[in-house]
Amino acid sequence: MNRPPLPTIEFLRTPTSPAWIEQAIAHLDTILLDHSHCERKAAGVALNLMFRYPSNSELVRALTSIAREELEHFELVNQHLERRGIALGPLSSPPYAAGLKAQIRPQEPDRLLDSLLVAGAIEARSHERLGLLASHCPDPELAKFYRSLMASEARHYGTYWILATTYFDRDRVSARLNELAAVESELLSTLHPEPRIHS
Repeated sequence: MNRPPLPTIEFLRTPTSPAWIEQAIAHLDTILLDHSHCERKAAGVALNLMFRYPSNSELVRALTSIAREELEHFELVNQHLERRGIALGPLSSPPYAAGLKAQIRPQEPDRLLDSLLVAGAIEARSHERLGLLASHCPDPELAKFYRSLMASEARHYGTYWILATTYFDRDRVSARLNELAAVESELLSTLHPEPRIHS
């Protein structure tokens, strides 16, 4: 089966600001705790899509793999938290994910397309930001850990792109992706005062 080429990380309209890097490095414990929440939520997104679209066999197959891997990452992050003496606990959410999810249109098939692209956009930003943490983190163990996750984050956003172009015409996917990328960029244009992976 011929696959369309994956979009590169450049489909994110703007790169992460240096201010976010400074904020994240200054609050690594909080970033690590938020990372745990992100991995759990990412697994939930994959599972929810599988439950909503059980007859889409390719989607179910691909997202089963993603959900499994996100839960593995959740466990790995929690091991780092435990070693650093950081208890699992709640964190308030920045407006990023809610702002993107608000763009998901309620009627099918638009809902499926938007859900796949929003999930892919979040994974793409995660890939970028874990790379920045790997490059700037002063803790060698954490830097190595972040670097080890980058390939899977890239694979995840690539999977969401492939699923979108499996079920929808590529021009339609690209047009909607451009719209969502503009929203994603706008949501990150002002640094959230509380350090988060997506802030």
